[in-house]
This record gives sequence, structure tokens and C-alpha cells, in this order.
Amino acid sequence: MRRRDHNIFANATSLLICGLLAGVVVAAAAFPAVAMSGLAAKAGGETFASLPGELKQASAPQISRIFASDNKTQISVFYDEFRSDVPLKDISKHMQHAIVAAEDHEFYKHNGVDLKGVARAFVNNNSGKSSQQGASTLTMQYVRMSLAYSATNPQEVVNATKDTPKRKITEMKYAMQVEKELTKDQILERYLNQAPFGNGSYGVYAASQVYFKKKPKDLTIAESALLASMVKAPTAFNPTTASGHPQALARRDYVVADMLELKFITPEEAKKATETKIAKTVQRVGNGCVSVVTNSWGFFCDYFYRWWLSRNEFGATTYDRERRLKSGGYRIQTSMDVKAQNAARENITDRIGDKNKNALLLAGIQPGTGKVRTLAANRRFKLDDPAQPKNKLSSDPAKARKGIRGTYPNTTNPLMSGGGDITGYQAGSVSKMFTIVAALENGYPLAYSINAPKKYVSKYIIAPGPATCNGKYYCPENANRQAGGVLNMWSAFGRSTNTYFVPLQERVGAEKVVDVAKRFGIQFRTQTDIDLSSTEEAAHQWGAFTLGVNSTTPLEMANAYATLAGDGMYCTPTPVEQITSQDGDKIDVGKPHCVRATSPDVARAALDAARCPVGDRAQLGNCSGSTEAQAYNTIRHPIYGKTGTTDGFKTASLIVGSSSLTVAGYLVNPDYQNHRDYMSHNIVNPAVYRTMADYLDGTPKVDFKKPDSKKMAFGDQRLIPEVTCATLDGARARLEGAGFSATVGAEVESNCPKGTAAGTNPSGRTIKGGFVSIEVSKGRDGKPDDPEEDDGGNRRRPGRR
Repeated sequence: MRRRDHNIFANATSLLICGLLAGVVVAAAAFPAVAMSGLAAKAGGETFASLPGELKQASAPQISRIFASDNKTQISVFYDEFRSDVPLKDISKHMQHAIVAAEDHEFYKHNGVDLKGVARAFVNNNSGKSSQQGASTLTMQYVRMSLAYSATNPQEVVNATKDTPKRKITEMKYAMQVEKELTKDQILERYLNQAPFGNGSYGVYAASQVYFKKKPKDLTIAESALLASMVKAPTAFNPTTASGHPQALARRDYVVADMLELKFITPEEAKKATETKIAKTVQRVGNGCVSVVTNSWGFFCDYFYRWWLSRNEFGATTYDRERRLKSGGYRIQTSMDVKAQNAARENITDRIGDKNKNALLLAGIQPGTGKVRTLAANRRFKLDDPAQPKNKLSSDPAKARKGIRGTYPNTTNPLMSGGGDITGYQAGSVSKMFTIVAALENGYPLAYSINAPKKYVSKYIIAPGPATCNGKYYCPENANRQAGGVLNMWSAFGRSTNTYFVPLQERVGAEKVVDVAKRFGIQFRTQTDIDLSSTEEAAHQWGAFTLGVNSTTPLEMANAYATLAGDGMYCTPTPVEQITSQDGDKIDVGKPHCVRATSPDVARAALDAARCPVGDRAQLGNCSGSTEAQAYNTIRHPIYGKTGTTDGFKTASLIVGSSSLTVAGYLVNPDYQNHRDYMSHNIVNPAVYRTMADYLDGTPKVDFKKPDSKKMAFGDQRLIPEVTCATLDGARARLEGAGFSATVGAEVESNCPKGTAAGTNPSGRTIKGGFVSIEVSKGRDGKPDDPEEDDGGNRRRPGRR
């Protein structure tokens, strides 16, 4: 019985009402006549009669537990009150006996109201003694807690707990009704699961964990007596405080003595229990994502938490959704793969420390489902202590001048997934994939060839700057400042040739490339990106889009590439496998939600080209180049992906995908993207492909599907006219007359006269309307050759070597 209940019967009127209800006629007759007013009796009777006959049942707040995809590894817990209901059979008999001894000796005898206790409490509390007695039974206390938890507004909570005669009357009537509906064991079970035990623990399960790190079924006599003793006044009898420890010890021994009196235990057991020391410390259970056992899992936990708060299914407001998560007792099986998560974190740690201002960010997602498998960074997911901050001042000079600290080593910012002030990072050439998809959708096959020069003068008009030429045009160069030559999508993607992709985007239409990016999940969070992507006209002039100038996050770019392996199905990222309610019901929220972003043939063809940059072999064409061949050499499974680098190496990125996982890694400075650091692929690339290798280790090799139509790869193939030894003008006219785009290319040695056409690149056949480069002869060994005669006296026709 809590102390606040001790003085309820300090006035005669209260006892009259209780006497009326309990039938204690003798006690009532002893009171002064003035207190026996008919008005008081009538008021009491009417109040009693007007009460509802059935107690509204409401579940007390329960812990929600968050697990990894194996449904065994616990990531975190969320709660308002640390409580988890357990059946009575899983609660030690000692605990059951202890609570009866501490709170209600007559529990198994009364019908919800202890009549003798009411009279005894009144006589004692009006005798002038310093000690006060209560009269609430365990059933009445259970009623009080139930009324508080079923309250729909603050006033109802006050009414359920305020010391008034009306509240006591309410408890009595409900208690008698409860005793008709529930067994004693059911009442005891519910009481033990609701009662507060102090130090943030509610219910016997939480108390067992906090005070003894054990399950309720394993509680000893001494432990049970201590817990039972605290229900009366958790703060006063708190064994962890200097003033509370001796009181807790005395109260525990008092409960043990009562257990002996009620013959629940033997004298020997009582002696042993009172000789047991009480610990002065407890193990408080962490709450939320900042208290995950493995710190590197905090970013995934936070992604789940933000996802939950965004779902209307869990409430109309974010406040309602959070309350539901922290009180609903859900078991949530997330999509986090422990193997992938640990591999990502270990490979990050091998290459960069937590105290580095630059952030190595990895995100992994499953193709075809959108299930997020890993989110990892070289950061500790925790709030920096403002009193003793560990984080250095921001690397952004403007922020540093204001005293704003950076995100290292501690942060709770969603660095990998975006949100809040994280709008993303430029990732470079990984965006060229969107141009390939748009080209394929608009009839340009993978074999479509373009002569990629050292510098390309585009038709995009931009403001004056380093990439401007001829006064106003966007003129990109290649990273190595070399000409690319005649390339198709396989070779251009493998070599990451800028001067191939900008003209390809021009021909397809930049607005169509931007539209592909939208369909593949790119969010466009910065105001500049929003403005350029908002209308077709604005996007049409976004010349540098194919080179990755827009802001993206590792998670959304990993999912964009996963759309290729998902046969063109874009799946909304989800952190959930299954949500189960407290009652065991499966909740259909967070299941894969996929829509078609492009056709299966387009996705398969684009993926075939994407095998080239990471060192794998295309199934349909010839890669002839790779920017990260070590990826395939390490993984040795069919893979696809792309490297990315921004101007000045301010960002370095790599994406590697398989049939079961796609991982994107960014090396960035999230605090100051206009920095001058060199972001090395020697850091980010191994972290990505070794994470994939670790994840796929021991799994079977699964190859990717080919397009059903070869036209997606090779288009409408046409025979290239023979132009060997023709004049350059004649060769050009012949090629253009056959429907090809022709240009004069590089000089080569041949038997043709110098300055004539030595042949074409490509030769044989190419796609209708494709690009054909005329190779210029410089003669044999650089010298013109004279015609020769054959054995029949006829002149031989000069030809290629």
C-alpha cells in the first residue's frame, strides 16, 4: 500500500460511506449522530449505485523489442515504461507469496474488499498513533492502476489516483466486480505485471532485469521480498540511494517475517533470506537507438525509428506514432542482416578511424524487395555530451566560427539515408547509369557508338566557369584529359568516359535521364536539384546531370542500382521484415512495395554494361576497360556496379551489386562538402567490394539474366559499306548514304595511299544510324606504298594490314 493512501479514512464521513458499502454496522453506530446524517449516507449510496459495473480493461505500456532479420539478435528496445508482461507460471512462487505478504494477507480469502482491514485501518488511523494503515487490497490496487492506464485524459488519471472518498468507493465496487470475473491467479498475474518497482522498472519482468539481471521465474526468497517491499514506496525504499538502502533492508526483512508468519517459507529459509546482502547498484536497461548494444548498429536502428514515425498506420501524428512504438509491446523483426552489417563496419574500421573528419558511408539493400540490409559509417551513433564534448569544431569554417561542432566521432545524423539537414552528396559518375537506361528506353542499344573526344562542346548553355567554352557552352573533359575514341555503352561505362555520356544524354534528352533517376528513387533534396528537376524544360538544360552533380545518399543510390538486379522493379526501401503485435497478430506494414521503373529487358541490358566498370565480363558485349577491376578479382561472383568521382576528388564512391545485395559506399565530408581534401578510392573501394565478398562468402554463384531481345544490346544491325582506300570525302559520303554518322578518326598504318581511308571503326556491321569513324591511312610504316602487280599482271587493290 502506498503512503498516499494511508490517510483516506481520517474523517468520519469517509468511514460512514465505507461502512455503508462494507456493512460494518457496529463501527458506524459508534460515531456521533451528526456524522450519521442521512444526507451523507444517501450521497454515498447514490455514488456507489451510479458507478459502472464493469472495469474498463486497458493494457499497461509494454516494451517494444527490435530484432535483426534473424529474429533472434536483439538490436534495441523502445519503451515509455520498462515493462513486459509474463504469465504467472513464469513468475517465481516466492515472488507471488512475497507480494501477498507485503500487501494483502487476506488476498485469497476476501472478495475484493477486506472488511476487517477497513475497520482496522480506521481504528488505528484515528487512535493518535504515528503509524498509519491502509485498507486497499491487491485487487483494489490493481483496479487503481487499471483506471489510470485506461484514462483518456490527464484529469482521469488524477481522479484514479487522488486521495478522496469517491476514489476509494470506486475502487471497492470495481474490485468486487473484478473478483467475480477473474480468478485470484489472474488478478495476481495482472498486478505483478503492472506494479511499479522503482528505478524505471514496471512489472516484475522489468524489476527482475533491473535489480538482478534474471528472469522472474528465477527470483529467490530474498530477491522476491526486496521487490515486494518496494511496491509500497519505490522512492523511499530504493536500495541504490544512501537513505533508501537501510529502509529497503528493514522493509525486506519485514516482508520475510510476514512470509514466515503466513507459512510461505520455513524459519531456515527466512534466516537465510535476511542474511542476504542487498546490492546498491542496478542495471538500467537502455532505451532507443542511442543505447544499442553494438554501437555500429545505431544508424540502422535510427533509420527504422524514423521510418516508423513516418508511417500513418501507426497514428495521425508523430507523437501518437512514437507513443505506440514505446508502449505497444511489438516484436519487430527488421531487415538488418547481421553478417552484412558486421562486415560493413569491420571493413570501414580497417580503412578509416572514427575520429576522421571524413566519413566512409556504406549502405546495402536487397534487390527485388527494398529490404535495407546494412547502414554503417566510421562514426559512433550517440549524442555528443555538451558538458564534455568529444566532437571537434566543424570543418566548415563558417560553422566553426559560430562554435558549431562537427559530426565526428559522435553523431545521430542520418548520414547514409538522408533526412533532417542531410540532403546528400555529389557522387560523380555513378549517375551515368541513368543515361544508359534512358538511352535503352529510347531505342539506343548498348552497341551505340560515339566518337568521344578529349573535350566535348555540347549544346547546353551554362554560366561562365571552368567547364564553359565558346563563351557559353558546357564543354566537359574526361578525367584523364585524353580522347576516348570510338566507344559504345559497354566500353564507355567501363572506362567512365565523360565525353561519351554527355553527347549520349543530349541525343536522348536530359529531361528523360532525370525522369529515370526519379523512377529509380532519387529524391532531389537540395533547392538547386529541386528547381532543375521540377519541370521538363529545366531538366532539358541540365547538361552535367549524367556526371553526377546532383545530391544523393548511399542508400538511395544503392537502391537505384538494385533496381537493375530487380529486373526493373523499384522497391521502396524498408527496414522491416515482420511486425507482430503484443497479441501475436501479424501487422501488414513495411512489406515490400515494388513498382515497375523500367522494362526487364532494359534493366538486364543496363546491368550487362554495368559489369564492365567492376571488372566482370559482360555477357553480350566487350567491356574493353574497367575503373575497378579488383572488385571482381576479390569477390569472384557475378557482379555489377560503378565508380564515381567528383571534381577535385571531393567525393569518391563505388557501387557493387550482386543478385542478393547491392552496396554503395561514399567517402565524403558531411560537414563541409566544399573542402579541399583528396577523397581516395583506395579507401572507399576496398571497403565496398570486401564487404560484398564477406557477405557472399560460402554462397552459390548466381548469374544475371540476359535480355530476351538482342536488339536491346545490338539494335538494328546494318552492314558498313566498304571504303578501303577511298578518298576521305568519298568514304564519308558512302557511309552517310548508308545511314550512318561518319567522321574522320585517327591515323593508322595500312597499304592504302597516305591520306585515304584505311577502313572503319567499327568494321563489318553496326547499328542503324550508329557512329562510324573513318580511319586515315598513313601508309605502310608511315610511308605510302606503290601498287603491286599480281602473278596475272593485274594490279592488286591496296587494303588494310
